[in-house]
Amino acid sequence: MSFATPLHRLTARWAPLAGAALLAASGAAPAATWVYVSNADSQDVSVFALDRAAGTLQAVETVALGGQAMPMAVSPDKRVLYVALRSQPFRVVSLAMDPASGKLRKLGEAALADSMANIDTDATGRWLFAASYPGHKITVNSIGKDGAVGAVQQLLPTAPNAHAIHADASNRYVFATSLGGDHLSAWRFDAESGKLTANDVALASITPDKSGPRHFVWDKAQRFMYVLDEVDAGLHVLAYDGTRGTLREVQRSTTLPTGFTGKPWAADLHVSPDGRFLYASERTSSTLSTFRVDAATGQLQPLGQVPTEKTPRGFAIDPSGRFLVAAGQDSHSLSVHPLDPATGLPGTPTRTPAGKNPNWVEIVEAP
Repeated sequence: MSFATPLHRLTARWAPLAGAALLAASGAAPAATWVYVSNADSQDVSVFALDRAAGTLQAVETVALGGQAMPMAVSPDKRVLYVALRSQPFRVVSLAMDPASGKLRKLGEAALADSMANIDTDATGRWLFAASYPGHKITVNSIGKDGAVGAVQQLLPTAPNAHAIHADASNRYVFATSLGGDHLSAWRFDAESGKLTANDVALASITPDKSGPRHFVWDKAQRFMYVLDEVDAGLHVLAYDGTRGTLREVQRSTTLPTGFTGKPWAADLHVSPDGRFLYASERTSSTLSTFRVDAATGQLQPLGQVPTEKTPRGFAIDPSGRFLVAAGQDSHSLSVHPLDPATGLPGTPTRTPAGKNPNWVEIVEAP
């Protein structure tokens, strides 16, 4: 099965070399880029160096965590990696990232209130948000000056199956998906106290029923939010009012390939660093979907699907926007897809073994 058309393969093959030639001509040294992958079943984090000239990953180290390592988040200053463990005792591990080597040093562990499907920090780096799928709750933990997560400060019940939680760029509003409730809950956030309170418009519904909103991201300008459904693999474009913290649906699309006949099981989505393209993964078909983003309207133009690792639960795009790294939870390996700068389409990947059940990817460029 081919990963792209011959033209796309040709473009993808030359893209890394062209980038390397430009760097050489300018005399600039490429920034070190580290790829962190959490592996649930081997209970560890794999650390890789991304070689942008070759489009490959080079193993750096594997760090054992002693628990089911799943969702991760990176501190705003790019110095600390947070890994939530979804086996008991539920906790989050704080790991300092060495910018020179990419290696990890443990800062501490802190208790989480439940098995958390998603974690993220606020913009100040002083608070950690978490959403619990089995516990139907969201929480806020403190983060110390050393970057280590502290105790739970707040716990709020939600509709069934909270799945993702993030603050907007202003750090004034926080949203959380409810996969079982088919909505996003909206919260006002006080960064001084770390407290969440229900927004005036507390819920934004996702239709149709039983669509299962899972992950979401904003566009670069924070004018639109994109929400991916797990259950029907739908993709929603919501207009975002950052003044009031409200959402309004303007478009609905799908991440399913033409002719798909299985049970949908969408997983992850990300916008390219330049904001021109959106990507989403679907686990049953083991594909990545690409969409062109209209900068004026926020609406999405579907560009098609390409195959990737088996059951691509998580993926990330490197800060240069030239590579997409996808983790296959059933293939136990990673694919590094070069991204065509003109079309945005992922090209033929290079593959690298990971741990058992890799499920989350974070890519950090050394500060």
